[in-house]
Amino acid sequence: MERIRVLVVEDSLTVRKRLVEVLGADPEIEVVGEAADGKEGIELCRALRPDVVTLDMMMPVMTGLAATEYIMAYCPSPILIVSSSTNRGEVFKTYDALAAGALDVLEKPTGEEEEGGWEAGLVGRVKLVSRIKVITHPRARLGPGRRAAAPPETREPAERRAGCRLVALGASTGGPGALVTILRSLPPDFPLPLLIVIHLGRPFAGPFAEWLDGQSPLRVAYASDGQALPRAGAVLAPPGFHLALREGKLRLTEDPERHSCRPSVDVLFESVAREAGAGGAGVLLTGMGRDGAEGLLAIRRAGGVTISQDEATSVVYGMPREAALLGAASQVLPLDRIAPALLRLASGAEAGRKA
Repeated sequence: MERIRVLVVEDSLTVRKRLVEVLGADPEIEVVGEAADGKEGIELCRALRPDVVTLDMMMPVMTGLAATEYIMAYCPSPILIVSSSTNRGEVFKTYDALAAGALDVLEKPTGEEEEGGWEAGLVGRVKLVSRIKVITHPRARLGPGRRAAAPPETREPAERRAGCRLVALGASTGGPGALVTILRSLPPDFPLPLLIVIHLGRPFAGPFAEWLDGQSPLRVAYASDGQALPRAGAVLAPPGFHLALREGKLRLTEDPERHSCRPSVDVLFESVAREAGAGGAGVLLTGMGRDGAEGLLAIRRAGGVTISQDEATSVVYGMPREAALLGAASQVLPLDRIAPALLRLASGAEAGRKA
């Protein structure tokens, strides 16, 4: 069996040697290169074509974010960020790198872990991301300050549901980039509330709503228990809590995990199906596993609109694939067609209100 070829990019010699030692001790992994900064990491990535790149964020010469953007644009490779979650600026850079195509993030060891726990986590994450076929992210090719052109007019059938009241979205691996793409394509006055569940490692999840708020024309914040369903804007499930809609209010619970997840997309989607019926819409985005597929089916059976991201634009076609197998999605759309579909829903809702 061929071993997983890993490139380690880390400016701290102490941390880098520990990463190399831990990974090299596993018989299924081979460390093929080491780099002390992002520029050297890019050069080695192009020369060695590793199966996985472990990447620090804050490095001299070229940051981990800049390296991620270049790698995903010119030599796409599965990237596992190994970084610190204590510095807010560094966490924001981590979100930026995830949006640019990095697959997962692991916190650097703090010294408080159980013996062997962090090491096992590192090896497990490397093996996991090595199995993911990554897609090209052209962000670095656009140049500083530029964004991709707006997508052409969609040809999907118009969905103008006069009674649509809210949209629920669920995502996992690849989710930060997918959510940014959708939210940036919606206007500031988008009239439907958005309820969002995303799977993020808890050490890195804290400021995510604040970061997403800065990326979007819409107001984005974490939900609070007992909060009334907002008239517009986006609310996220906080780290470690399920988010559900009950009697017109948002509820946060610490009920058992679903599919090893809390928050769980299924919990949110199933509550939307019960509470909103045909007035609910569900969107299932890129992600590993099956969370959200059964909930999306529940929304469809309740008469709501259901959308799943297609395989070509998904970083990981896991959750959307499970939804497709269940027949849960009334529309399967590439990522750049999802916001226009939501705008059509909103247009129908506005027309219904005026009528």
